[in-house]
Amino acid sequence: MALTKAKLFSEKEVKAAEFAKALSHPARIAILEILARRNACYCGDITEELPLAQSTVSQHLKALKSAGIIKGEIEGIRTCYCLDENNLTAFRSILDEFFLDLKSKNPNCC
Repeated sequence: MALTKAKLFSEKEVKAAEFAKALSHPARIAILEILARRNACYCGDITEELPLAQSTVSQHLKALKSAGIIKGEIEGIRTCYCLDENNLTAFRSILDEFFLDLKSKNPNCC
């Protein structure tokens, strides 16, 4: 979405769309599942757990980090990744509100 068009929407709508876009690939869902299984940052090679090239996994990690779904810190020659719990909580709140707003107010609707 072009920046000029994004300004036409609320901050909440833009953020929800950014999160949804970041989740819109099965590899990214798999990465989140890998990170969620751990109680600490994951410094291992995620490519060992996925049928993807390292460069492809890096692109997916970049998209998830850019959306604020994960965090990554450089530790020596490795980058450790973990879920960004605060942003995930905020995203869930946005989605909960979104789906409540979508609920039809007309019980006689087709």
